[in-house]
Amino acid sequence: MSGAEEREAMEFDVLIVGGGPAGLAAAIRLKQVAPDATVCLVEKGSEIGAHILSGAVLEPRALDELIPDWRDDPPALATPATDDKFMLLTATRAIKLPTPPQMNNHGNYIVSLGNVCRWLGAKAEALGVEIYPGFAASETIVEDGQVKGVVAGVAGILKDGSKGPNYEPGMELRATYTLFAEGCRGSLTKKLQERYGLREGVAPQTYALGMKELWEIPKANHKPGLVWHSTGWPVPSDTYGGSWLYMLGENLVSIGFVVGLDYPNPWLSPFDEFQRFKTHPEVAKMLEGGKRIAYGARALNEGGIQAVPKLVFPGGMLIGDTAGFLNVPKIKGTHTSMKSGMVAADAVAAALAGEDRPAVLESYPAALKASWVWSELAAVRNIRPGFAKFGLWGGLINAGLDTFVFRGKAPWTWGHHQDHETLKKASESKRIEYPKPDGKLSFDRLSSVFLSNTNHEEDQPAHLKLKDPGAWKGVNWDQFRSPESRYCPAAVYEAVGPDAERELKGTPDAEATEGATGGGAAVEAGDAGARLVINAQNCVHCKTCDIKDPGQNIDWTTPQGGGGPNYIGGM
Repeated sequence: MSGAEEREAMEFDVLIVGGGPAGLAAAIRLKQVAPDATVCLVEKGSEIGAHILSGAVLEPRALDELIPDWRDDPPALATPATDDKFMLLTATRAIKLPTPPQMNNHGNYIVSLGNVCRWLGAKAEALGVEIYPGFAASETIVEDGQVKGVVAGVAGILKDGSKGPNYEPGMELRATYTLFAEGCRGSLTKKLQERYGLREGVAPQTYALGMKELWEIPKANHKPGLVWHSTGWPVPSDTYGGSWLYMLGENLVSIGFVVGLDYPNPWLSPFDEFQRFKTHPEVAKMLEGGKRIAYGARALNEGGIQAVPKLVFPGGMLIGDTAGFLNVPKIKGTHTSMKSGMVAADAVAAALAGEDRPAVLESYPAALKASWVWSELAAVRNIRPGFAKFGLWGGLINAGLDTFVFRGKAPWTWGHHQDHETLKKASESKRIEYPKPDGKLSFDRLSSVFLSNTNHEEDQPAHLKLKDPGAWKGVNWDQFRSPESRYCPAAVYEAVGPDAERELKGTPDAEATEGATGGGAAVEAGDAGARLVINAQNCVHCKTCDIKDPGQNIDWTTPQGGGGPNYIGGM
């Protein structure tokens, strides 16, 4: 058993943690090639797709391999991409640039990735996969150095840590092999990487924060199949960032903004950069007369192939975005994530068919390195680091050279720095004054969180924790003036008190907790002059705080009971 507490246990051949594209593709592939294998998939969201957020333009390469006839019964809202535009923005102009070859979307589809996952989930269940949504995996079972499964479904623990009247100890879901498909910065994956040294010898992972809104616009403004990207304004040239607008379905627009989390200025607010972006004349023209109907945010892995960790360990493996297979220049990772899950499934099926059933399936990373995933990511490995090294203009030049001159075969590979190490002190950085939201194109955090349908059980312990509450004042406040209250896109963190009110007056983090979605608010650190309030109820599970906190003092853990956002079908 795991720990001292007695729990019921269920046994499977394969357990998959995470119901995103990678986990679902792995589940489907397993049942295709090993139909007698028992396969279980657990998902922390209230349903499959509830926590899925992406643009998204889907390159169907992996899907074509997994379900060749999928076009006969496609996911809802799948819209063929018809027109690519790549723009360089100044404060007032939009300059059309040549579309890089990686961003050519001919043959691709604009989709709701949440709907794609719901569709894949139905396919998996039809094949016999047992799927348990709202069943958060909170602990990995490790015995004699080998992963044996997870503990999931713990519920009823109260704020003070005691067991409430509705306490449930959860279940042990045990398996011969466990596939971790938790997505970016998975909480169990983070611990596995430490336990098994999976990041030894590879570059640090670097991340971005992606924020997204779904709009309904007048038919006259809607061009189904339009794929519109931009770089440049409003972010400064030392900050990696860009946008998308994808037009899909009936008058729907997916609009989003990405900010690299290696930005240096602690006064920068990614959320407010996104809101400011929508006021650009070219963007405002497309949204004119429209209505915002949904909002969400999530972190993205941007480290590329040089930051992919070791993928296997006794009893388990990493698949999908929890390992980091996003192709940054292509702005796509669904196809590579799905393929990684499919390759892992083939390795597991072969092991289950044999008598030895080795604990470590080295056949998975070997097959993945021989697949198109590895060659695709290797070809673009130096493009994202180029922007970190040279800024916007040097990064664009480097991307051109790498693409058209070296053709992805430069005789070097650049690494990354850790995002939490890049912030300059607040006293050495230029303050950024953001305009107040107008309620038409730009909005505040709290009204945005409301549109994400986020909810957590009010009586549970906060799933956002400070490892050392005493460290916040000396590091986060004294040196950086509470950057977490600006980089969080959901008004989770707020610096309060007279010193904070005086210092932060007029900045985005001065938004009051009044009107927060409630539940889980707790003063965690600080003193009478400046202290930190954590409104865990607002959390949309983007994991940015776990990544960007300068002291690595914030620990994101899995909440109870399927809490978090509940993204609607168009997301």
